[in-house]
Amino acid sequence: MSGVGLLILAASPIGDPRDASARLAQALADSDVVAAEDTRRLHRLCADLQVRPSGRVLSYHEHNEATRAADLLAALRAGATVLVVTDAGMPSVSDPGYRLVAAAVAHDVPVTCLPGPSAVLAALAVSGLPVARFCFEGFLPRKPGERARALAALAAEPRTMVFFEAPHRLAATLAAMAEAFGDDRAAAVCRELTKTYEEVRRGSLAELIAWAQGEVRGEITVVVTGATAGRSDPAEALAAVRARVAAGERLKDACKAVSAATGVPSKELYAAATEPPRPR
Repeated sequence: MSGVGLLILAASPIGDPRDASARLAQALADSDVVAAEDTRRLHRLCADLQVRPSGRVLSYHEHNEATRAADLLAALRAGATVLVVTDAGMPSVSDPGYRLVAAAVAHDVPVTCLPGPSAVLAALAVSGLPVARFCFEGFLPRKPGERARALAALAAEPRTMVFFEAPHRLAATLAAMAEAFGDDRAAAVCRELTKTYEEVRRGSLAELIAWAQGEVRGEITVVVTGATAGRSDPAEALAAVRARVAAGERLKDACKAVSAATGVPSKELYAAATEPPRPR
């Protein structure tokens, strides 16, 4: 090895190993260093692809990313070709990789990627929701208050939104979304994409909450349609106000913020939020 090396970020299959590209197989065979999120999964993938890494195989995950990035950068600056792969999808997208890319760029090390499978794009494609403009929000905070605040900030987002979620938190997350966005907001839950038991559930958040009360397993991607343009539905805007208040924001401030984002008058929102419940 001589001169500067090359950092390669490679997308790995999100379920079906047959989705791996020929370029990924070649890079696994040829790279001087393969940095894998889970070395056991990497070896299973290599077995499926009938390829054997010729270089060093190192673990590179969220718990050692900061320290291991320095070692990998040193190898790159010494002329090594370093391949980064995660358990599924593209490195640095809700997975390790960003620190190393930033360090490589800062030291003028070339960085390239081998495109491939993506849970985000696959979920968007099959969701049946508008996909001309979208944003990726990754995993929401686990704590209810922080999650509510994050969703309240997205209540007026006009683009279709994509989230990752763990199956055991799905029902609670859908309920929090309904509180922030309104329970009639259209959404899709995509489970086990490209795998044997792939399933896509489409409907309103209220309908999806009812379904998610049962046992849900596997890798989950949630797609939620954005807020409608112009003046939002008052009920949806009120739900956003209540989500902000539940997260600790003052009612008056919440009304002003939601009003600015949705076009629903602040006074109207305040009156609706303080109106006593009607007797049944």
